Amino acid sequence: MPSEMNPWSSSQTIDVDRLFAEFGIEPIGEVTQRLPEVPSFMRRGIVVGHRDYHLIADAIRNRTPFHVLTGFMPSGLPHLGHLMVMKEVVWHVQQGGNGYVAIADREAHAVRGISWEKCREYGKEYLKALYALGFKGTTYYQSKNERLKDLAFEASTKVNFSEMAAIYGFGPETSLSHAMSVVTQVADILYPQLDAGPAPTIVPVGLDQDPHIRLTRDVAYKLRMFTVEDRGDHISVRSKNAPDEALEAVHRAFPGSKKYGGHVDLVGLPMSQVEDAVRKIEIAHGGFGFYLPSSTYHIFMPGLQGGKMSSSVPESLIGYYESDKSLKKKVMAALTGGRMTLEEQKRLGGEPDACSVYLLNLFHMLEDDIELADLRRRCESGELTCGQCKKETLERVQAFLAELRDKMDSVEHLAEEV
Repeated sequence: MPSEMNPWSSSQTIDVDRLFAEFGIEPIGEVTQRLPEVPSFMRRGIVVGHRDYHLIADAIRNRTPFHVLTGFMPSGLPHLGHLMVMKEVVWHVQQGGNGYVAIADREAHAVRGISWEKCREYGKEYLKALYALGFKGTTYYQSKNERLKDLAFEASTKVNFSEMAAIYGFGPETSLSHAMSVVTQVADILYPQLDAGPAPTIVPVGLDQDPHIRLTRDVAYKLRMFTVEDRGDHISVRSKNAPDEALEAVHRAFPGSKKYGGHVDLVGLPMSQVEDAVRKIEIAHGGFGFYLPSSTYHIFMPGLQGGKMSSSVPESLIGYYESDKSLKKKVMAALTGGRMTLEEQKRLGGEPDACSVYLLNLFHMLEDDIELADLRRRCESGELTCGQCKKETLERVQAFLAELRDKMDSVEHLAEEV
């Protein structure tokens, strides 16, 4: 696969337009109109794309069941680069979703060589942050979840090494544990449906994680016994690998339907009603009945020195337990969109979209859209100097982290219980 889509890279440039065109990701804009409330991360252009988010938006609006899942690889301590996906998960839980969070310790051990002890130590910090932000739901470590491991084994029957090579660029040097960690992530994404029953599932990720979504959707499809197809004048329920008794059960479930070799055709019913009935029959006969997972894609908050905020580049990030001294040094030295001289700054104004400090406010530090718009105006007009903006932003970050740390300390017992 192209290097720019390596899910494990901390230094890559992603061509968003090419990604959308080549892999069928849709812009987020239109589907947000289905939501009763549009969150700031969608309003502000942070979440830029989706796959099948209409299923989630409709579930939120109609108050029908849906799941939300994400995972964190505990290769280091959490930082502000992880905060967006945490907020997305918490928001979807608040909208009625069944929340799931996986600590991907198998991935960290296989890909980064992190010891199991360190995985547990780092994982606990991610969980504390999630609970502090208001997460409610199921959390687990991959290595401790036996049902997940069984599901990963089942998923692996639908994936071969050629697919791994095509999607991830795996070669002869790739360890089996790395390949196994990928299949475990497939199982993570499908696990909420195994645990709580089939329902639309939203997985908020960064654009670089799309390979995992594509693979999981393919596996979920392959694990289905039936496809349900709208043929215009009729609906056709077609067996992929269903036992004969399951196909017969489909025929009996729809009086007046016609059974043929390998499929049942029927008329007069809504597609959704047929799909729901077929899914229940599939589960009754030992299948999974999975929905293909939905996904949203957010752009990355840039590091303080440009590029991606990553644990492998310490000067690029702000940790949740960053000391005041270190925090001040990092923010005041951050890359900005300011001009070369104060005179040019006042005359030409700054360039907020190229400024890591402004983007820190856009992503997290200014909740009020009016305040954010005023910050942008002051920057572009030359009224605000970079030094003053950094000082104001530093105060916001200090206040945010102080409150977050207090909350993390208060929920530590919840993280210990996982």
